[in-house]
Amino acid sequence: AFVAIGDSNGHIGLGVKCSKEVATAIRGAIILAKLSVVPVRRGYWGNKIGKPHTVPCKVTGKCGSVQVRLIPAPRGTGIVSAPVPKKLLQMAGIEDCYTSARGSTCTLGNFAKATYAAIAKTYAYLTPDLWKDMALTEAPYQEHADWLSKNHRALGAAQRADVA
Repeated sequence: AFVAIGDSNGHIGLGVKCSKEVATAIRGAIILAKLSVVPVRRGYWGNKIGKPHTVPCKVTGKCGSVQVRLIPAPRGTGIVSAPVPKKLLQMAGIEDCYTSARGSTCTLGNFAKATYAAIAKTYAYLTPDLWKDMALTEAPYQEHADWLSKNHRALGAAQRADVA
C-alpha cells in the first residue's frame, strides 16, 4: 500500500508497506508515512508579493526509471501535472507548479516516490538568501606581516650543530 500524508502547509510524508492483508499494509504504510514527513520549501515566481506559492527552483526526483521534474510557475497557474504528482503537490502546499515526467510513469509506486524525492530536494540545497554572513578575513601574509617583516637571522653551521 502507498500512503501519502500532508498538511497542505509545507509538510509531506510517503509510506510504502506490503502485507498479506490490505488493512495491515495500510496501517503500516500510515506509520511509515508519518515517520518520513519532510519540510517543503516554497518560493516565488517573479516578484515576491504575498505568500510563497511554488517550488523555489527546478528540482528533479528519480525512482526506478521514473524521473519527475518540478518547475516553478506563475501565481494562478495551478498544478499542471498528472494525477499522482498533483495530489502530492497539493498535500505539500504547493499551489502553482509545472511538472515534467519521463520513464514508465504508469508504475504508480515509482511515480509517487520520484515526486516525493523531488519535493524533499527543495530543502536539500542552499540558496543565496540562506547563506550565512561571514566576516572577511585577511590572508596569512597580511595577518602576520609584522612578524614576517622582522629580520630573522638564519642559523649558521655552528648553531645547527648545537641544536642537533
